[in-house]
Amino acid sequence: MPLVYVLVLNYRAWQDTVTCLQALERLKYPNYQVVVLDNASDNDSATQIRQRYPTVELLELPHNLGFAGGNNVGIRRALAAGAEYVWLLNPDTVPDCGALAPLVELAESDPRIGAVGSILLEMDHPERIQAWGGGQVLLNWGMIRLLTSSHQAKALSYISGASLLIRRAALERVGLLDEGFFMYAEDADYGLRLTKAGFKLAVAEGSRVLHRGGTSWGKEHLSADENFAASNIRLFRKHSPQPLLASAFYCIFWLLEYSLRRRWASIGALWRGVRKGWQLGAFQQGRF
Repeated sequence: MPLVYVLVLNYRAWQDTVTCLQALERLKYPNYQVVVLDNASDNDSATQIRQRYPTVELLELPHNLGFAGGNNVGIRRALAAGAEYVWLLNPDTVPDCGALAPLVELAESDPRIGAVGSILLEMDHPERIQAWGGGQVLLNWGMIRLLTSSHQAKALSYISGASLLIRRAALERVGLLDEGFFMYAEDADYGLRLTKAGFKLAVAEGSRVLHRGGTSWGKEHLSADENFAASNIRLFRKHSPQPLLASAFYCIFWLLEYSLRRRWASIGALWRGVRKGWQLGAFQQGRF
């Protein structure tokens, strides 16, 4: 069986990471290695994780490198160790014991598949599908949406970073995650890059993963809103044939959304994020 490196990127949320590691112990797949990357948490996350899982490889990063930068450290580690696949798994997930095997089996069925996703289920309501593998990016209309049904398979533009299996050959051809995305839109960017390079995206319906979402930011909603807008604007700048138009539609949608919800402070965060998104530097794929 191909060697799979499972990367769990922790930031502050060691309790969730420990729960995730407990689930990973039960995986019914014979050849995998777990690596936890602590993204310079400003609490005792590394100590807590190490005490509970002393045999799991834990890499403590010197600075908070964001989702892309942190995972890129693990991806380099995995490729150097000879991994054929890298499975990015959010710490606020609980994978089913049979979650990994279907991902690998589907990837192995077609070398053109660059990435495979799971069925993400709501943590508190497991009967509800949060995402059917990933989502769709409408580059001309400035829209990004999660897909929730197999009937939407043709619309799949990216695999959610909450559970993302990437083939080694895809990483070697397309490169690592773009570290210019500190948080949000890294997975959408990577999916667009994969398909542009000729790879296919797939969803393994037998792979089920519970996902909560939002643990890294906690109650810092305005910071999250700002980073969300900045990353998505940068995504449209990078990929849309009409970035100004896409960004305008994006702003109109979220302005209406926040207004209807009376989230006035979020409107300010939206504008700050838009400005930040246009000011972010050159597009940069992580280097091996």
